[in-house]
Amino acid sequence: MEYVIVMDSCGERTEEMKADDRIVSAPLTMQVDDYAFVDDDSFDQADFLKKIADSPNCPKSACPSPDFYKRAFEKAEKRAYAVTLSAELSGSCNSAVLARDLLEEEGSKLQIHVFNSRSASIGETLITAKIQECEDAGMSFEEVVETVESYIDGQNTYFVLENLETLRKNGRLSNIKAFLPLRCGLSRSWARRRRVRSSSLTRRGASIRHL
Repeated sequence: MEYVIVMDSCGERTEEMKADDRIVSAPLTMQVDDYAFVDDDSFDQADFLKKIADSPNCPKSACPSPDFYKRAFEKAEKRAYAVTLSAELSGSCNSAVLARDLLEEEGSKLQIHVFNSRSASIGETLITAKIQECEDAGMSFEEVVETVESYIDGQNTYFVLENLETLRKNGRLSNIKAFLPLRCGLSRSWARRRRVRSSSLTRRGASIRHL
């Protein structure tokens, strides 16, 4: 394969992407108490969410290892790209950068670029699709990097919290602040609308404003 795109598993692969050997998923790992969940095809979302709800502790996560990224990059003959969860939220980007640096130290001739999505989920998917579009258009490696970085700069990420429990468990909200919306009789739909956060992640970092 001339090129590969390694997207961490926070990104949502389409069915077409899953069928394309050039697109590799780098799985994150989630830990809930003594249970470890690898975010690959074996991931049981219902069981994961149930264990989170049943646990008094906050779940933890681990990013893909540099070695995984390194081996994935080596599947390419000429060019390799990584698309990672925002570096402000995860160590996935740092792992990919370390893998790139290790290959460069070993004298690899691969052209490698790590895209910090400054986003998550479908944001990563759109970036991966943009890389494919640029490659299919016959762009050079440098043109792909410039075009996709510009595309990332123009993205905005919007996300919704279903509830405040995880924020309470990890100490970002006090028990009383997490409890008040329900105690005051706010409906879930109203509270959800009020908890929407707009995240605009730029080259200068993350800015989050509450709507």
